[in-house]
Amino acid sequence: MAMTKPRKHDEPVQEPEARRLRRELFDDEMLDKLMAATDERGLSLTGEGGFLPEMIKAVLERGMQAELTDHLGYEKGDPGGHGSGNSRNGTTPKNLGTEVGDIGLDQPRDRNSTFASALVPKGARRLGGLEDMIISLYAGGMTIRDIQHHLAATLGTELSHETISNVTDAVAEEVTAWQTRPLEAFYPVIYLDALVVKIRDGAHVANRAAHIAVGVDMDGVKHVLGIWVQAAEGAKFWASVCAELANRGVKDVLIVCCDGLTGFPEAIEATWTQAMVQTCVVHLIRASMRFVSYTDRKAVAAMLRPIYTAANEDAALMALTTFADSNLGKKYPAAVASWENAWERFTPFLAFGPALRKVIYTTNSIESLNYQLRKIIKNRGHFPSDTAAIKLLWLAIRTIEDKRARERAKEAGTPRGTPRKAPGKLVEGSVIQGWKAALGELALIYPDRINTYL
Repeated sequence: MAMTKPRKHDEPVQEPEARRLRRELFDDEMLDKLMAATDERGLSLTGEGGFLPEMIKAVLERGMQAELTDHLGYEKGDPGGHGSGNSRNGTTPKNLGTEVGDIGLDQPRDRNSTFASALVPKGARRLGGLEDMIISLYAGGMTIRDIQHHLAATLGTELSHETISNVTDAVAEEVTAWQTRPLEAFYPVIYLDALVVKIRDGAHVANRAAHIAVGVDMDGVKHVLGIWVQAAEGAKFWASVCAELANRGVKDVLIVCCDGLTGFPEAIEATWTQAMVQTCVVHLIRASMRFVSYTDRKAVAAMLRPIYTAANEDAALMALTTFADSNLGKKYPAAVASWENAWERFTPFLAFGPALRKVIYTTNSIESLNYQLRKIIKNRGHFPSDTAAIKLLWLAIRTIEDKRARERAKEAGTPRGTPRKAPGKLVEGSVIQGWKAALGELALIYPDRINTYL
């Protein structure tokens, strides 16, 4: 994405060239007359029979005629064209979908069939802006049928199911390139979390987990490494994911923070023998609180806090024993068991200092992303395949980040001290807070592994 130089608050705002040209050719008074005239005649601006499609039709046809003149080398009716070996040969009707409605064009042609318009290429059925709109609507969670109805109702543009599907499928190569791109050789921390998507499997629709991995590089910058929909059994699936990451260049990982996933710790340790898998503490707290009634939640939470804030493993074990022997522990043995079962993957957390604990305490980096993604897919229904689910999730992430970037760009040059409302980066490119202190702790704990990359 191109970066623009921030504007100082006392500098005048430069008017876009396109707007300046519009003002030179069509002043505000002329536009007011246009709006009044369309209103008087009962015309709409967009859609079938609208004024803007007629304007675009006239501009495109004039533009194509100018292109044909350049191609032939002489103006229409110029006697100098006689004997040139090529000439105008009427027009061909062509229907073009646009953001303001369908347009019926008369596309000029030459006798030798050598003319090709750059303005409206051969085979084009839509202007680029409409394709961007379709992809944006798809990324927002609309189905192909929803997009069909939306375009017909708002723009008067009738597109087939196949056409819209082909537009959304056009990003498949981008998704593949992103999912297979080379990665950094070393990530100090990787977070992994999942959300549920519905995938059609034959005659049935099944719930599957779409796992998203976020890696933190040496500068504390977060990157979405990939998206995987789990179809196979745990151990086999995680072995393939780890092998894929290794094949894309990841040579070492210090800490992988995730929820308890069957087969995942073993796959991590088989791929990166010195990597440590850390259970997300927040997930562990939530898992244990599932068994607790609402009236006892605050009291149980207060008894759990000494476990995950303990200075070391011995102190944590003592706090867990205290909870287990208490009336609440006896009332909710399943809550106690959830900590006991995860103890081996929880205790590495206790060996770290405050700065590093704060970094690996939770997978919130992905949870905030997944929260946004769930809003998009909740009304989506099911997906026809794993690939379709990955495509939508990738598009949604890109759309969310692009939208936030545009909002931040609008506030570029805002006077210092003025409150800013634009949201920061959701995940991709954002920086871990307190990373410098955490990196310092990692350098002391893993000097041989981390100093190579400093």
